[in-house]
Amino acid sequence: MKELKAAEITQAVIGLVKKANFSLRKDVLSALRKAYGHEKNRRAKAIIKAILDNAACAQKENLAICQDTGMPIVFVKLGQDLKISGDLKAAIRKGIETGYKKYSLRNSIVIDPLFRGKPGFSPCVIHIDIVSGNKLKLNLLPKGFGCENKSQLKMFKPTASLQEIEEFIIEAVKSAGADACPPYVVGVGIGGSADYAMLMAKEALLNKVTRTPSHQDTRSQGHQVTGVVKLERDLLKEINKLNIGPMGLGGKTTVLAVNIQTHPTHIAGLPVAVNISCHALRSAEKVL
Repeated sequence: MKELKAAEITQAVIGLVKKANFSLRKDVLSALRKAYGHEKNRRAKAIIKAILDNAACAQKENLAICQDTGMPIVFVKLGQDLKISGDLKAAIRKGIETGYKKYSLRNSIVIDPLFRGKPGFSPCVIHIDIVSGNKLKLNLLPKGFGCENKSQLKMFKPTASLQEIEEFIIEAVKSAGADACPPYVVGVGIGGSADYAMLMAKEALLNKVTRTPSHQDTRSQGHQVTGVVKLERDLLKEINKLNIGPMGLGGKTTVLAVNIQTHPTHIAGLPVAVNISCHALRSAEKVL
């Protein structure tokens, strides 16, 4: 059986901290460049160029892409045939804390959510999923709270129409307005339970950002994927008609992509969750 030591995991996480915070994902950069080419509004075009220049400077100078280096969210795919020597969660938390200190990133985490206190670098949020195989896949998503605060969940009746669901998602972006630094990437989770819909919405942000649909269904069979792909496409089109634009100053680029994940749900409900990311959608992945 393959064995992985806790120290190896910690070092991998430290590397992810640097990569996620200093280097904007290639697919996000590509989407921003395409948006720059399609944008007709001069002010919007200038803002997108400033965003691209900022990303280039951050990577070159090893600086944070955004001053809000986020709440670190770590998604773990743990192979069931892999042996971990040591405490997996402790190793991840140590990597986050060490990495954030090493690279002089902002200490934004308060231990007590009610009574606050002095902020620090940890702990992070960890989601672990047991999968087949003998590998460990780590994905770090530093989630800024300007956009995280715009998260929404609605428990629809099972009789809700597709139009009602579309209107809810569009309104979630409309209500975010300029507050969360558009252009956005919109993650949507449909189905499961309330908590699982919210998790899917956030995990959808890890999917590649393109100007084409990217729907992922948690099942491999038995689902009409085509309808959800069309929903992604329609939402992208309708949200970009809102004229919020880059940084809320107008233009046709309000969102770069809408990514939807779905899961079977109970006959008596229909959870729909929205998790918005600002233009600085940062994540980094490593497989051990």
